[in-house]
Amino acid sequence: MNDLFHNITTVEAFPKKKDLRAHQQKAIDLIRQSFGSGNRRVVLQAATGFGKTLVAAKIIEAALAKGKRVIFTVPAINLIEQTVAAFEAERIRDIGVMQANHPRTNPLARVQVASVQTLARREIPPADLVIVDECHVRSRVIEKLMKAREDVCFIGMSATPWAKGMGLLWQDLVIPSSLGDLIEGGYLSRFRVFAPDLPDLSSVKTVAGDYHEGQTSDVMQNGSLMASVVETWLAKGQNRPTLLFGANCAHAKAMQKEFEAAGIAAGYCDAFTDTVERKILEQQFRSGEIKIACSVRTLTTGVDWPVSCIIDAAPTKSEILHVQKIGRGLRINEGTENLLILDHAGNSLRLGLVTGIEHTKLDTTAKSERQQKPKAKKLPKECIKCAVLHTGLICPHCGHERKPVAGVETLDGELIEITASPHKPTKEEKQTFWSMALWLDGKRRKGGRLAKALYKQRFEVWPKGLHGTPIDPNQAFLNYETSRRIAYANRNQGRAS
Repeated sequence: MNDLFHNITTVEAFPKKKDLRAHQQKAIDLIRQSFGSGNRRVVLQAATGFGKTLVAAKIIEAALAKGKRVIFTVPAINLIEQTVAAFEAERIRDIGVMQANHPRTNPLARVQVASVQTLARREIPPADLVIVDECHVRSRVIEKLMKAREDVCFIGMSATPWAKGMGLLWQDLVIPSSLGDLIEGGYLSRFRVFAPDLPDLSSVKTVAGDYHEGQTSDVMQNGSLMASVVETWLAKGQNRPTLLFGANCAHAKAMQKEFEAAGIAAGYCDAFTDTVERKILEQQFRSGEIKIACSVRTLTTGVDWPVSCIIDAAPTKSEILHVQKIGRGLRINEGTENLLILDHAGNSLRLGLVTGIEHTKLDTTAKSERQQKPKAKKLPKECIKCAVLHTGLICPHCGHERKPVAGVETLDGELIEITASPHKPTKEEKQTFWSMALWLDGKRRKGGRLAKALYKQRFEVWPKGLHGTPIDPNQAFLNYETSRRIAYANRNQGRAS
């Protein structure tokens, strides 16, 4: 198998359209070393945005140069087209697709791209190498194939290869870089996490290791919790393109209606949304026609949309699901220098920040045994000054230092940087906000009271040294102002009850 990689770094092996980045080349080197040491089933841990499809393309190119045959599997049919397009962009042409009556069906092609669902219903063609995308998703057909073809080499790829029993099937795990490394290197977006709510899940049962979906949905559809989701996005969301994850379909649909009732265009997607409808949703999202796409788990994998805000309203005990959801927003998008995470599920408080969740070995728990979860690293706490979640003593967002409690021994842990350098509003930003507030104040004839109140709420100081020229407000300002009115109405309703 090692000869598949013989020409992987030479210019003659293939006409490269994209150059491998250092972490991608390291991934190929580690896989090659693992095969060289005798392993035949190797898992590559590669975070969202790592470029694992490009890594796969380079490996396939080298295998083809040696006259080998390859099968590449994806966990869902809707991922086939983008996979084929990515391979063709690297000038891989000898591709056949195994999916119904697909126009690219070609059993003689040396590269076969197939969903695991289709593979289970077809006669599996011969191959020297099988690459399994999202290999943490358990698949009987892959397991049977591994047992039936012990001479074939397998490469698994996943951002979260931590599923129970993976180590009983796969032999080695290679980790060329961590999520934190990719953020620090500028390949992925920095992020901030706010946890406005911590829902009471004490009465929710655990089924198959996670919260009961229906009972969780009932908790999350509480009126005040749903209102909080909308209010928080209006106040902090900055009108960013947003993915919302609900507890189940009923909850996600209800959240869509809540946002639409507040005047925010929102879409919905689930497992029954066909390819055409999903494509339309993506186009509306990219164009800004809708700001929020609501789903359950449909949009947790294979989504390369320009997301810069995640609303997590789906409590989970699964580190895999937690990391997969946040990963949808970690790609760097022009116009937003960091990802905003609004965690209404409390997942970051229970499971930790995604940069702090790390596993260095594959799990070897048998099916009949209970999986032993590793002891959680230091969990984040909310900054009392700006409400951003962080570990360590100094908030990386506002710089506030958490004072140790007297008489309690504390140890300095590693500070996980979750955002860009502390950002203090500039005078220009304050002036823009003040001018927009003055415009709205004038329209409502409040005599300056509304403008001053909005400014004080936003910056925690009264306006000083600013000129009084009104300007038309942008959508982010209007959303913020709407959130203040919703909050005021909710407070009054609470007093009345």
